[in-house]
Amino acid sequence: MNGEKINLHGTTILAVRRGRHVVMAGDGQVTMKDTIMKHHAKKVRKIYEDKIIVGFAGATADALNLYERFEGKLEQFNGNITRSAVELAKDWRTDKYLRRLEAILVAADSDQLFLISGNGDVIEPDEGVLGIGSGGAYAQAAAIALIRHTDIDARTIADVAMKIAAGLCIYTNEDITIEELK
Repeated sequence: MNGEKINLHGTTILAVRRGRHVVMAGDGQVTMKDTIMKHHAKKVRKIYEDKIIVGFAGATADALNLYERFEGKLEQFNGNITRSAVELAKDWRTDKYLRRLEAILVAADSDQLFLISGNGDVIEPDEGVLGIGSGGAYAQAAAIALIRHTDIDARTIADVAMKIAAGLCIYTNEDITIEELK
């Protein structure tokens, strides 16, 4: 590898809210350069007593570090996802070590949905749909179209949108993990 930076690709995370039903889906593919390294990675999981779903795009070790820190913030702020997201983003932006982490998080509870980044961003989407990663824009566009023009449930929207993204993005596969809060 001779000191060159390894670019990890292969992530599509999609969060969909319909009413209080929240679904987060992630594909299972991890790619290093032009090689698929793993087909069944789990990039979406429940944390904080299974009341919050998080998904990540980026370097796996960095994302796991952020999961732990975010869960620590949730413990500190009694499950307040907004305060925890803001505090994590603040730490991430100002801490010399954390600033080097290469990941982005999506976090949702039954009421709110946030993108959290190392730039200090805490963004809540307008339409209750958020996609990140290499196929995120494809999945998000498909999910928004389905939200606007159908009455299908959040889980079906996430599943269909992720399959559309997998058909367009070479770094996304159809081995999808789905977590939900109702």
